[in-house]
Amino acid sequence: CRGFRALAFRDGDEVVLQSRSGKELGRYFPELLDALRDELADRCVLDGEVVVPREIDGRVRLDWESLSQRIHPAESRVRMLAEQTPAHFIGFDSLATGDRSLLAEPFRVRREALIEAVNAKQWCHVTRTTTDPELGAQWLQTFEGAGLDGVIAKKLDGPYLPGKREMVKVKHHRDADCVAIGYRLHKSGPDAVGSLLLGLYTDDGELASVGVIGAFSMERRRQLFTELQPLITSFENHPWNWAEQVAADPDLARRYGGGSRWNAGKDLSFVPLRP
Repeated sequence: CRGFRALAFRDGDEVVLQSRSGKELGRYFPELLDALRDELADRCVLDGEVVVPREIDGRVRLDWESLSQRIHPAESRVRMLAEQTPAHFIGFDSLATGDRSLLAEPFRVRREALIEAVNAKQWCHVTRTTTDPELGAQWLQTFEGAGLDGVIAKKLDGPYLPGKREMVKVKHHRDADCVAIGYRLHKSGPDAVGSLLLGLYTDDGELASVGVIGAFSMERRRQLFTELQPLITSFENHPWNWAEQVAADPDLARRYGGGSRWNAGKDLSFVPLRP
């Protein structure tokens, strides 16, 4: 789902919420620390997601934009957003309960432990599961557009393997004919494409950013570099001169691949191409 993957640790009144990489998340979600104390078992370690559900156009969905804004250095803003866009924790696995490690236990056992560890009242939840493939397919369709990427299939007898993806993620797949609007060089050198910046035209003719793609073999990266050279243009003739927009309006610039708190300090320059 559109959330932050997180591990929740509780030992009595002591609660820690951290990302998979070990980054401390609790300071950004103080309201969630209180909820974990209230709605989780006294001693447990759970794997899950931090999400912010919001009603948008009459429908409740998981709002990535509101969630991403919660990561802010100013404590005053963190407190304000905790009231305006409170977060929820959705548990989908249990790593330990009490003094017992569950890492080697099959998923069916960890699932039962997860259900027992979460006393769902308002802010903490447990993912729904089924062994019926027809119901799983129904969920895939029903929750499309609600902020859920798809459904996860796990082996009932599989252990918890940290750092490994022992699951199948069934997602919606759609094609889009995008415009290549620029490229960034690969870290290996100046003759290979690292990623392509992609755009799509809106109804009013604006070329809007739809992200980047960089899943290429090294051979293809070098081929793309050669193929794209005749299309290089100047920023004066380019619809995304985000360098100027960053100076004038940082919020607007993010729409065109400019700076944000997620890539602060990174070189976001790119070679402009004729759309």
